[in-house]
Amino acid sequence: MKRFFSIQFSFLILLGCISPEMYGQSYKLWYDKPASTWTEALPLGNGRLGAMVFGNPVIEQIQLNEETLWAGQPNNNPNPEASKYLPKIRELVFAGKYVEAQDLATEKVMSKTNSGMPFQPFGDLRLSFPGHGAYTNYYRELDLDSAKVSIRYKVNDTNYTREIFSSFTDQVIIIRLTADKNRSITFNAQLTSPHPDVKIATGNDYISLSGVSSSHEGLKGKVNFHGRVSAKIINGNVFYKDGVLSVKDADETILYVSIATNVLNYKDISGDEVERAADTLAKAKALNYNAAKKDHIAFYRKYFERVAFFLGNDQYPDVPTDIRVLRFKETNDAHLVATYFQFGRYLLISCSQPGGEPATLQGIWNDKLLPPWDSKYTCNINLEMNYWPSEVTCLQELNEPLFRLIKEVSESGKETAKIMYGSDGWVLHHNTDIWRITGPVDKAASGMWPSGGAWLCRHLWEHYLYTGNLDFLHQIYPIIKDAALFFDQTMVYEPEHNWLVVCPSNSPENVHAGSNRKATIAAGCTMDNQLIFDLWNAVIISSDILKTDEAYAEHLKKRLTKMAPMQIGRWGQLQEWMHDWDDPNDHHRHVSHLYGLFPSNQISPYRTPELFSAAKTSLIARGDESTGWSMGWKVCLWARLLDGNHAYKLITDQLRLVRDNNGSGGTYPNLFDAHPPFQIDGNFGCTAGIAEMLMQSYDGFIYLLPALPSLWKEGHISGLRARGGFLLDIEWEKGKVSKVKIISEKGGNCRLRSLTELKGNGLKKAKGNNPNKLYEVPVVPEPLIHTKDPIPSPEIKKTYVYDLNTKPGEEYLLYKK
Repeated sequence: MKRFFSIQFSFLILLGCISPEMYGQSYKLWYDKPASTWTEALPLGNGRLGAMVFGNPVIEQIQLNEETLWAGQPNNNPNPEASKYLPKIRELVFAGKYVEAQDLATEKVMSKTNSGMPFQPFGDLRLSFPGHGAYTNYYRELDLDSAKVSIRYKVNDTNYTREIFSSFTDQVIIIRLTADKNRSITFNAQLTSPHPDVKIATGNDYISLSGVSSSHEGLKGKVNFHGRVSAKIINGNVFYKDGVLSVKDADETILYVSIATNVLNYKDISGDEVERAADTLAKAKALNYNAAKKDHIAFYRKYFERVAFFLGNDQYPDVPTDIRVLRFKETNDAHLVATYFQFGRYLLISCSQPGGEPATLQGIWNDKLLPPWDSKYTCNINLEMNYWPSEVTCLQELNEPLFRLIKEVSESGKETAKIMYGSDGWVLHHNTDIWRITGPVDKAASGMWPSGGAWLCRHLWEHYLYTGNLDFLHQIYPIIKDAALFFDQTMVYEPEHNWLVVCPSNSPENVHAGSNRKATIAAGCTMDNQLIFDLWNAVIISSDILKTDEAYAEHLKKRLTKMAPMQIGRWGQLQEWMHDWDDPNDHHRHVSHLYGLFPSNQISPYRTPELFSAAKTSLIARGDESTGWSMGWKVCLWARLLDGNHAYKLITDQLRLVRDNNGSGGTYPNLFDAHPPFQIDGNFGCTAGIAEMLMQSYDGFIYLLPALPSLWKEGHISGLRARGGFLLDIEWEKGKVSKVKIISEKGGNCRLRSLTELKGNGLKKAKGNNPNKLYEVPVVPEPLIHTKDPIPSPEIKKTYVYDLNTKPGEEYLLYKK
């Protein structure tokens, strides 16, 4: 696929200069029994092809996905009736008739064509091994250091091994079957699928399965898919007949699985899926197995090995991973935390590669024709959370699919903005899919939220802040400007305060007291205000950097003064809505109004202490245990609140073993996040939160170990990436920084904040504002305070703030003083 954005790749990374020492630690998931459910199977992926490996000695099941296999066909879904009814809906909202407004929006504004298409599975490869029922010495692992699954077991006096990986370099799934005795590999293989009316075929050296994706909500399925399997053997015999691949008495067998669809991009499905699958298979099969595995591992490790995380030696190497999760609350298993962190990075590498599709609600792993929430892109938190670890854990190239999606929804969103709102610019509501729909879907309670584009634009702006790449800023500026233009033209003045507000909208997906908790629809929600503050300021700052659109930037500055400030409500909380509706007993999974604390940089203990305290009050009231992704977000929030022990408590809640889909969130045996059911965003949110506990760079400086839990006395993390173009290795002993290595990509001032006094060449006490413009933080308006009680001052520990003048490509070492 064509790549739409050139993402700046550090020459330091390309040369491998920051590959971290791994401290002799291995990161792996391992088990002493086969998977009995999908959430016990082990995930593999090469960005495009996903596989869930069950590891059963008798009947192996490898569940398969291809990232472009979705129901339906190219389409968009704006409702042309919407523009006629939006004025009436606003009138009802401003009159306090929220239920009526929401009902009217559901009837007249939501999409009438479809609510988005589901991501769908290809099917399963099933291998049956006669006589393997009485197995012993079973072992199954996912090796995070090499992105491959291994299964070992013994039958009678023969030891069998399976090695499986989804090749990044050859774009096939490769399965190697061996035994320690000759002529011991005998099995049958066939492809199955949950899709109806699939066609099974047999060629001279392959079996294949073909079909068409589902029709859904009146939209005919037109994604053609084709997969085929072929074998190479040493000795023995292989037969292809009646859709079954049979191997008899071989010393070794290597299976190759190739899958393709006719999807070329979100508007074009004219590809030849059979030719694409066949060509990929032929090229892969021609290669030597060991060379293919070596190339796959080398490709993967160029991403994975950029960050190493060490919290001490593994204390439980002989305990299976699911049992370690089960016992985590009692053991405080530090190596499991490091493994969970790296597992999040592994998943992002495996499901979001340049040139492909972004990670869905389930990455690229889904076994259902109608998965929960269609496994599409939910844009009021979940899609964004998927990419929270990308910059900070040094996986910035993996943003490319997301950035291309943003460009594509900015195109389809122009049609929706014009048809539904009579507006220029572009809009995205709370969901999209592979076809880049931008109209509001589902009912108004969740779907009447037009701010998805604003949130996605924050990811574009963040990449600029991390890299300082002016070419990238030139490319994205039209996208963020057009997103800003939509809000500029559609926001209205509410009658009570004459504030400029988004209406209709909601604070995802929470009901409010103004409707007796019967409706979500509202005006001027805090999250919308925060998103637009970020979006308009990104345009204003970009305009100054790029020396363009000065008049429009001045216009947006004036518009910002018309918006509501953040408000502190009657019980000291950060208000979620324009009105003081917050319920201190509300434990809703969304904490949307805390976007300003994380992932944004609007709330700070140093710049906005009152808002900082109010955000903490809100988060305490919301509670800890929730759905899995919500707890991942809360790890990030507590890290920003500088409370490492509370952030760690959320990690403990996240690492609660879930074996079914009942109850609250946690972690499945295979370390997938349990909403429940499975949502991958919780994995990514928690990985990002752990990084925030160890390093933050949002507040005009790089904060070293800002939220280190008391349990993590000693450790080392290498390869974290800070805004401004800095790469950091941090070591600590007895809970204090002992050594810091900084590599400066762009040069310029590096401002550091530390709880420990530091020394090093060129290090000086900081004075004045940080001259590094990549740390420029827009001034947040003073909050409007409604509580009569005094707002507690944040408890801030004494810190030391330093400046370090750096040159591009240079390395700097700092030590505890």
